[in-house]
Parts: sequence; C-alpha cells; structure tokens
Amino acid sequence: MANNSSVISGNFPVKLISKEVIIVQVLIAVFLSINFFLISTFFRKNVFHTSMRYILFAVTLLSDCLFLILANVTLILSYFGFTIQMWLCLIIYLLSSVYSYVTPVTLTAMTLERYVAICMPLRHAELCTPHGALQLILIIHSISAVPCTINFAIFYSAASPTFYTQRGICYGERFTLFTWQSQFRSAVSQLYFFIMFTIIVFSYIKIMIVAKAASGDNKKSTWKGLRTVILHGFQLLLILIQLWSALIEDAALKVSLSLFINIRYFNYVMFFLAPRCLSPLIYGLRDELFFQALKYYASCGLYKK
Repeated sequence: MANNSSVISGNFPVKLISKEVIIVQVLIAVFLSINFFLISTFFRKNVFHTSMRYILFAVTLLSDCLFLILANVTLILSYFGFTIQMWLCLIIYLLSSVYSYVTPVTLTAMTLERYVAICMPLRHAELCTPHGALQLILIIHSISAVPCTINFAIFYSAASPTFYTQRGICYGERFTLFTWQSQFRSAVSQLYFFIMFTIIVFSYIKIMIVAKAASGDNKKSTWKGLRTVILHGFQLLLILIQLWSALIEDAALKVSLSLFINIRYFNYVMFFLAPRCLSPLIYGLRDELFFQALKYYASCGLYKK
C-alpha cells in the first residue's frame, strides 16, 4: 500500500492508495446525503420544531455533517499535497475538535430527555420546551469547547507568532508541541466519556425499572425508549474506542508500516465515520413520526398515511 497519497485519521497523516480514498469519499457522500435529507425533513415540518428530542436530533445531524465535511477537507488537502497557511489549519482543527465532542454530549442530553419523559412524565412538558432546547444547545457547545480551549491556550502560549503565516499540510499533530499535550488531551477525553457513559447507564437502569412496572401502551413506549438509550450507549462506545485505537496503532507501527496503515484505515471507517452515521438509524428510521415524514418527502408527497 505504498503511495504518496494520504488520509487524515485521528489528526495524523497516513499514506493510502487511491482505492481507499475513493471508498472513503463514497461513504462520506452517502452519509452526508442521508443526513442532509433528514435535516431538510426536520426544517420542513413545524411539528418537529416544538419537541426537544427532535431539535437535539437535528443538532446531532448538523454536528455530524460539519465534522465529516471538515475531516474530508483535510483528507483531500493532504491527498493532493495542498498546503495552506497555519492560521486556517488552526481554525479547521479547532472546529473539528469542538464538534468531535458536540455529538456525544448531545447524545447524552437526548438520553436525559428520554429519562425525563419516561421517569418524570409530569415534568417533561415543563422541562423539555423549545426554549429550553435552545439553552441546552448553548450549554452543549460550551461544554464541548472546554477541552479545545485548554489545548489552544497551551499551544498559543508556546507557539511562535510566525507559525500562523507558515504554509504546510494541515493535520492536528502540528498543534501538539509537547508530549504531555497528547496525554492530557486523552485524559480529558476519557474523563468526558466516562461521565457521559455513567449518565447513560444511570438512565438505562432507571428506565428499565419503570419499564418492568409499566403496563399496556406505556410498557411498549417505555421499552422503546430503553432501546433508544442502548443505541446511544453503543454509539458512544464506538466513539470512545476511537480514543483507545491510537494505542493499538502505535503497537502496530512497531510491527510493520503496512499493518499500521491497514489498522488505521479500519479505525477511520469503523470508529471515526460509523458512529456519526448511527443517528439516522436511531431516530430517522425508528421514530414513527419522523419516518412517516421521510416517506412523504421521499415520495414527493405521493405517500400519505
């Protein structure tokens, strides 16, 4: 697999042949097309604008689209050997860093919304309002920006002012000046995901208790909410594995370069792209109301229930 092309995975350039790059482009094109269709469906139906769960769903779609676009831009720039000024690369890197957290933090918020809806139904209408959703989106972005802000402050305090006007191939490792930066970034990421996973497990246990005690239609709705929480947990697990995959890649690099390239390509597709393409499955296809709207617009208005 020797070639002069490259792909950005985990913010590090890796040599790939054209076939792998084409496969990645096809996958990203499919994922973006599906997500854009779901986003357009959300904006065309007013009923979705009044529900926190659908608003947060739209946030995950928009976040995933932006994240995939930024990742693909760096991939294409690296593949063709284009150089850009480092201030522009820094902007791309900062946005990618923030939105790598926005999706999992939003998934955690969606899990809490399901917890409130099932375990605290009398307070759901009070807590989960459209106005509350907008405030929650601001909180989500603020929480997601904390690790990125810390990393940028460390880099800014040590980098030379002339660095920003230099030209080079854009990848995230350019902004890691010290070895401990990577360790610190990994520790913060794992702390975030530990907290989010704890929240999801807590919500799962509480919803499961309610599900066992429910009956009739309430039981069916509760178990559906429980399955949604499980899928959110699986999605977060895939994203978390992406953090640990660097350790496997480092071990593979000590064995052979070709093994390292193959493992990193697998990790890029499996743990970098795939987790951000599960939201359409979780809500776009499983949610009855949203699925009916999808079928209506996909059939150009010919389908009516």
